[in-house]
Amino acid sequence: MLGPLAVLSLFIGAVPVTLGDFLHDPEGQRLLLVSRIPRTLAAILAGAALAVSGQIMQILARNRFVEPMSAGAGQSAAMGVLIATLLFPATAIWAKMSIAAMTTLIGSLGLLMILRPLPPTQPLLVPLVALIYGGLIEGLVTFFAFQTDMLQFVGTWLTGELSGVLAGRYELLWLAGLAAAACWLIADRLTVMSLGEDAARGLGLNTKVVTGAGLVAVSITTAMVVVTLGAIPFVGLIVPNIVARRMGDNLRRAIPVTALSGALLVLAADILGRVLRAPYEIPVSTLVGVAGAAIFLVLLYRERAHG
Repeated sequence: MLGPLAVLSLFIGAVPVTLGDFLHDPEGQRLLLVSRIPRTLAAILAGAALAVSGQIMQILARNRFVEPMSAGAGQSAAMGVLIATLLFPATAIWAKMSIAAMTTLIGSLGLLMILRPLPPTQPLLVPLVALIYGGLIEGLVTFFAFQTDMLQFVGTWLTGELSGVLAGRYELLWLAGLAAAACWLIADRLTVMSLGEDAARGLGLNTKVVTGAGLVAVSITTAMVVVTLGAIPFVGLIVPNIVARRMGDNLRRAIPVTALSGALLVLAADILGRVLRAPYEIPVSTLVGVAGAAIFLVLLYRERAHG
């Protein structure tokens, strides 16, 4: 499924092209190499990385209804980009990425500290607190952006879209993909973490090390996506939930399926965004956000019904 979608993505855009253009026309070949291939790879990498990071965040927060982009990590990454732009305007993109990753790590740690005292008997309280936490950070970002006349600039980081992806401007996403892939190496330990910290310690797991590794992976992934594409919500929420319902909690088996499903979701949304109002584009974050919000409400309703 991913292969046909990736091929389709190469031919769809504001400038229609054919296979003959790619094979014989220099301009068509340049379009393929500079724009279409990077955009397709960016969608695949971002979707896979966001889905896996959401799965990790849910284990660390001990709740299936949180995900980085809407629970403070995405907003913290935008805060890091704003800080880097205000204080170090001439710095390289990798430096902004590092600052964004650091603020994302701090924001994620803050969320876990807030969630820990919440009673486990009220699981729906966790996503509500997480959404409020993310909203507060986004409010701070918006306030400082308004005070410094950078509101439009910050809007770019809070709205994920792929129309500006070109060769040389998406390569940071390979780091996000590597961070997500690295989670597979500790998948068994993360599976044990899903049993709860007390049970994990009883089985001899160093929970602090595993939690730290998971938070670093989530922070790098979120920062890379926000710096490169902007925030794309709900991918890390709905994909892990759907996969878990079909495959259970064995992350050694589930992470590859989660990554593939996230890549399919973002790539399909990007293709649809190019088609619905062609030659104009609908941001991928808008389409994923609408679909994700609806699925999120269904998941919450089912959890409440079963509870």
